[in-house]
Formats: sequence, C-alpha cells, structure tokens
Amino acid sequence: MTRLERLLFLNNILLTEMPRYREDAAAFPKTAPAQRRLLRSLMNVRPAGEISEDFLREQDILLKEESKEKGVVLLSDLPTVATQLKGDITRREIPADKMILWQGDITRLAADGIVNAANSALLGCFVPCHSCIDNAIHSAAGVQLRNDCARLMKEQGHEEPIGKAKITPAFNLPGRYILHTVGPIIAAGGNPTAEEKSLLSDCYISCLELAAKHRLQSLAFCCISTGEFHFPGEMAAHIAVKTVSDWLTRHDNGMAVVFNVFKDEDLEIYRKVLGIK
Repeated sequence: MTRLERLLFLNNILLTEMPRYREDAAAFPKTAPAQRRLLRSLMNVRPAGEISEDFLREQDILLKEESKEKGVVLLSDLPTVATQLKGDITRREIPADKMILWQGDITRLAADGIVNAANSALLGCFVPCHSCIDNAIHSAAGVQLRNDCARLMKEQGHEEPIGKAKITPAFNLPGRYILHTVGPIIAAGGNPTAEEKSLLSDCYISCLELAAKHRLQSLAFCCISTGEFHFPGEMAAHIAVKTVSDWLTRHDNGMAVVFNVFKDEDLEIYRKVLGIK
C-alpha cells in the first residue's frame, strides 16, 4: 500500500465502527496529510474496545514508519547534566552524572520508560488532535495503549489517585514502557498548597519506584502537571529535580533520568534549576 492507501484503509475501518463521524470525515480532502489528521482524530475519539487484526497490522506499519521518519533519539547520544555543568562544583548536591536534560518530542526517545502526564481516567485524551502530551503519546503508541489502560482501570475498579503511577507497554513507541501518572490540578493562576506540592513529588517517586520494580535502566519525565493542570513551571521543576536527586542518591541502581522539556520556556527553567549556564 501507499501511505494514502493505508490511511484510507484505516480510516474506513474506524468510520465503519463509528458511522456518526462519516459526515465530518467527508470534509477531509483525499490527501495524505488530511487523512492522517483524520486518522489521529478518529483514534483519539475511539473508545477502548476490540479492533481487527487488519487494522492493527496496518496501523503498526504506519506508526513505525512515522517513528523512523521523526528520528529515534538514543540516550547514549545525549550529554549528561554533569557534562553540561562542565565541572561546576556548586552542583555537587545533585547526581548530575545520572541526569539528562533534553528538549524535544518525548515520543522519539528510546528510553526504557517515558512518563505520561495522564488524567484520572487513565484512558488518554479524547479531544481530537489536542496538543497535550497524553494525546501525543496515545496517538503515537496506537489504539492498543487505550485498550491496555482500560484493562488496568477495569482491574483497579476506580480512578487513578493523584500521585500514583501505572505501567504499560509502549507499543509503537521506540521505548519499552510508558508510565502513567496523575498530577495535582491547580486552579489557573493559583498557588499550589503544601499538599499539592507533596502530591507532585509523589508522582516522581511513584514512577521511579515502578521503574525500579520493572528493572528499567532509564526513565524520561515530562513536565508533570505544568500544562493543562496549571502547576507553576519553575516551582514544579524545583520539586522534580529535588525529588529525583534525592531518590537517585538513595538508590544506587544505575538508573538514568531524563528531564524532557518541549517548550523553550521550560528548557530555560530547567537549565536555571540545574545550574546549567
């Protein structure tokens, strides 16, 4: 199949499942970019449930091709914070040789685990093509991810508590696992309480403990709670760095931790918090 043929094939399966979207889908031109956006939209709104092997086969081919085109990022190619500090002795209180600061798309990272800032339902974002990291991760991993999350939530029998974490396979991402954690939600413009700060720290600890339990040797954190959940960026970064530093100091298991940022603003915040000039 050509890419356009594959996209049309996949969209037809989803529209057969969800015929209520056929009228909306008719507005998308029969071009690869437009059909790709339609596919992401349909994947985003599709509820968890059984899907045909034909869909999974062609979806996986598409997502693996796109992953290769975006470029897989190996942690071995990224400088540690220690390297970036260039021997600055003022930051000896952090295990800088075990930390990496990297700006980019977290779905490109070939880390053992990447962290998803999820919501309490833990089923991904249902808003078509939304810009949140939850949507990006689910879209790049494939519909299997929502199905696996739904299985976990059914077994659990209740929403995911703030500060806890769950682990799933990464499916079509270059890494091995996705760790899903729910951060505290702060009112827009609000000031986090001591409890909310503690809950954010708990998110990092829960992910680190879960990663260690599954013997992961590398873990990439996004900026938990700072996007749609409105936690102030610099405060969140201080909590993240201190929590991770303390945990890595206490656990000599060789794990490398990546602080992944996407926005320039967050990069500057983390550089400041880590002491990178």
